[in-house]
Amino acid sequence: MRQNLFKILTLLFITYSGAQNVTVSGNVQDDTGFPIPGANVLVKNTSKGTVTDFDGNFTIDDIQTGSILIFSYIGYITQEVVIANSDNLAIQLLPDVAQLNEVVVIGYGTQTKKEITGAVSVVGAETIDALKPTRVEQALQGQVAGVNITSQSGSPGGGTTISIRGVSTNGDSRPLILVDGNVVEDLSVVNPSDIESINVLKDATAGIYGVRAANGVVLITTKTGRRDMPLTVEYNAYGGFQQTTRELPALNATEYALLVNEAFAAGGSNPVFTDIAALGVGTNWQDEVFQSAPIFNNSITFKGGTEKSSYSFSSSFLTQDGIVGGSKSNFTRFTKRASYNLDFLENFKLTSGLTYTSTNKKNLIESALGSVLFNALNMDPTKAVRDEMGVFTIAEGLGNEVINPIAQTANAYDRTKVSRLSGNAGLGYNFLEHFTAQANIQFNYSEVRSKIFKPVVDYGSGKVFNIDRSEVIENLDYFRDYTFDAFINYENTFKDVHKVNVLLGTSIFKTTGEFTGKKGFDIKGNSVVNASIAEASSVEDRFQLRGRNDTFDSRLLSYFARLQYDYKGKYLLSAVVRRDGSSKFGPANKFGIFPSGSIGWIASDEDFLADSNTINFLKFRASYGILGNDRIGDFRFVSLLNGEGTYVFNDQLVNGLAPGVIANPEIRWEKQKTWDIGVDMKFLDNKLDITADYFKKTTEDLLVTPQVSGIIGGGAAGSGAPTINAGVVENKGLEFAIGYSGNLSDNFKFSVKYNVTTIDNEVISVSSDGGFLSGGSFGVGQDPPSRMEAGYPIGYFRGFKTDGVFQNQAEVDNSAVIDNNVQAGDLRFVDLNNDGEIDDDDKTYIGDPLPDATMGLNISFDYKDFDFSAYAFASLGNEIVRNYERNQNLTNRTVNYLNRWTGEGTSNTDPRVTSGANSNGLFSDYFVEDGSFVRLQNIQFGYTINPKSEDSKINKLRLYVSASNLFTLTEYRGYDPTASSGSPIGGGIDQGFYPNPKTFLFGLNLKF
Repeated sequence: MRQNLFKILTLLFITYSGAQNVTVSGNVQDDTGFPIPGANVLVKNTSKGTVTDFDGNFTIDDIQTGSILIFSYIGYITQEVVIANSDNLAIQLLPDVAQLNEVVVIGYGTQTKKEITGAVSVVGAETIDALKPTRVEQALQGQVAGVNITSQSGSPGGGTTISIRGVSTNGDSRPLILVDGNVVEDLSVVNPSDIESINVLKDATAGIYGVRAANGVVLITTKTGRRDMPLTVEYNAYGGFQQTTRELPALNATEYALLVNEAFAAGGSNPVFTDIAALGVGTNWQDEVFQSAPIFNNSITFKGGTEKSSYSFSSSFLTQDGIVGGSKSNFTRFTKRASYNLDFLENFKLTSGLTYTSTNKKNLIESALGSVLFNALNMDPTKAVRDEMGVFTIAEGLGNEVINPIAQTANAYDRTKVSRLSGNAGLGYNFLEHFTAQANIQFNYSEVRSKIFKPVVDYGSGKVFNIDRSEVIENLDYFRDYTFDAFINYENTFKDVHKVNVLLGTSIFKTTGEFTGKKGFDIKGNSVVNASIAEASSVEDRFQLRGRNDTFDSRLLSYFARLQYDYKGKYLLSAVVRRDGSSKFGPANKFGIFPSGSIGWIASDEDFLADSNTINFLKFRASYGILGNDRIGDFRFVSLLNGEGTYVFNDQLVNGLAPGVIANPEIRWEKQKTWDIGVDMKFLDNKLDITADYFKKTTEDLLVTPQVSGIIGGGAAGSGAPTINAGVVENKGLEFAIGYSGNLSDNFKFSVKYNVTTIDNEVISVSSDGGFLSGGSFGVGQDPPSRMEAGYPIGYFRGFKTDGVFQNQAEVDNSAVIDNNVQAGDLRFVDLNNDGEIDDDDKTYIGDPLPDATMGLNISFDYKDFDFSAYAFASLGNEIVRNYERNQNLTNRTVNYLNRWTGEGTSNTDPRVTSGANSNGLFSDYFVEDGSFVRLQNIQFGYTINPKSEDSKINKLRLYVSASNLFTLTEYRGYDPTASSGSPIGGGIDQGFYPNPKTFLFGLNLKF
């Protein structure tokens, strides 16, 4: 017994003598080397600890060696360190990107992602930095399930269309976009490098923003400093070049001449070319048009803060030439942004920000009959760019629209300059412990200056682009809007299990605009140097002729309330009601009440899952809401004298006013009923993340402009058809996203993310003459090819179905034909109603521009100081109309025509060529192609240099190379399968789409 006691005392003595108490000091920094004030330092399994001071320093006395210190700070990965001695510690905390993304902006406040009961997606700054987009929309494509981006043009600064969970209306289907609370209609004015995060509200969660949120909400938060943050400087720059992704295989001069002669012979005419052997390959007009175009970007950001304030300032400059036209289609963007936040009294907080943006875009005719690319495809390859005298050649015999595209580019002088000033200021006050009052005001002011010079030019006989009198057009348009929000928030927790958040507020929005412009003629010297109204011999002010400028004025007045409740942090409820009033509607229909609600259950917090080693997080949620939409023209409920009229007084014509758009005093709110059921899951120590949603959106009382009889005056100058409520559209689908992040070793980590969205779009009803609305254009003089009609997707393509090619005259004689000109070798149209005739009644559904599914795949690897990332996007099931070919006898064609029918059995897909009258150019499924594609959006490789020396002023330097839009896998034969005008009725028609370029960049990110 005594021996055992001796052993125990000896062991205790050894243990005590080995575990000495020491004083531990050190410094805590972030990944850039700047100190973190306010970081928590805690001795593990005790209540003993401290926080770091302003310089990140800390000291803790009387700690046993062998103890573990825990270092933590919001937004950073917690770190544990074993204490071996009293040496100073240098701790560097790394950002916890996943934790940062847990805080989500939801409208007039924030929630943790755990608490959210709606369908909300987040794109962080790290994703945007990796993609290096020139436009913000490019960072959303393939990153967020349910969000589809279509390009209206691949030209520098070209527009895009954002669709959230399908196309819900035939009108304006754009989502509401807010940048730090400011309404933004055109994202080209936003510098992607300034963005901290993008939150996308896709379901009834958007209801808190009311009328403007019917098509979803995109909330953009910009970077700013934080309190107690030393001054940090970030410099980002990249430069590179762009190229076209493809050239269409057009006929060379010899092939072209052979087909032209064959067509003229088939039409009963003499051959055009007599010495084909001497023609060679001729001019490749696409080679002449396309070029390698440079792109450069520089941006610098200053951030910091004091004990009670934070600030930031950034400036950036982007310049980008076009792959078509080079400097003639240049886009330049210059931005300056500043923010300042101050806790100037104990309970008062001031937030403010100001952004100035200037863009300058040079324009060429795009995506239309007669565009530069349209002409490059259809131009005669036997002609040179210039003749022997150095003069641009003309395009005789190629139709009225096809001209020399190089001459067209040389004579293009079209520029649009936008100057925009945006600002926001907010004042918050905390009172009575649980209450917060907030008032915010945001404003936007824009000036849009456009200038077009048209010199005297002759492109050939009868060309629509010929100018016989030089002219200059100068427009100056003004846009102003402001939003004022005021709300009170109450937040409290009762008995530690009932958490309540109540929001009551009001919102006022007003937007106005004015359009001015003049046209001058006979410019001195026919020179762009003198192209100004001041140098014109005569000036016409089209607004002054009517006695006024065009203006618009739209206003909203809203009241809203929101209740958020959770019980024990696992049973969640959110309810919103908003009353919106719009100046777009008459007194009887001006206001609408739009409720929405959502619930959630965090099942992983229940006892039966609390000890699960597999499921780390499991949340079920559901939402339902009604949202309003008022995106129509102003004052459509009342008759206005804003039309154009010409009257005769004393035998003279006098310009005056006339009734404008036909009024409809009964128009009312378009309503969208949307519901969503979703689940969020995390497995395997939070490494595997899964989100799934099923949604359904039904838009009722659709605001449409129907086709009306010209007898009632809708076709007069300045007039138009009335706006009516007439239609129902339904979108339903499934969203699924899965991601896995892990470490293979201390030096190697990776991440894989995949998302897919399926959407079924159907028009339920259309109350219009004939039961449909039409839109879009195909060829020349043909009926619109797109329709909105019950039972079909919105904007579907309607035309003839084909059943191969007539192989002989007997087949023609025994089949229904459209006219007496049909011969062997022509397309065989299907007689759907079996009446023995081919007419308009045989037209039917032959495709639609809406994809059945979209998906994105994102992969990233980090090994030591090297990083690699790749992003891909796919669109499946959509069709595209091939409309870039001008059906004229002497226009060029693609090599697909080499597969034409030349005799019985030669081809059953492509018709004969002929200069005679034929029906092969009528709109049919022959011109409709599968637009499905898989595109490698971006691939990037980087190397980071972290200076070891404490004296180095550089904290981080990253060098990288990247390639965007590197390749696209598709069966579509046009330039780009993303071609679309963005119109709900008439989209997906390729008229010589300016392709999105592939871009190669070298850049650097520098922090000091």
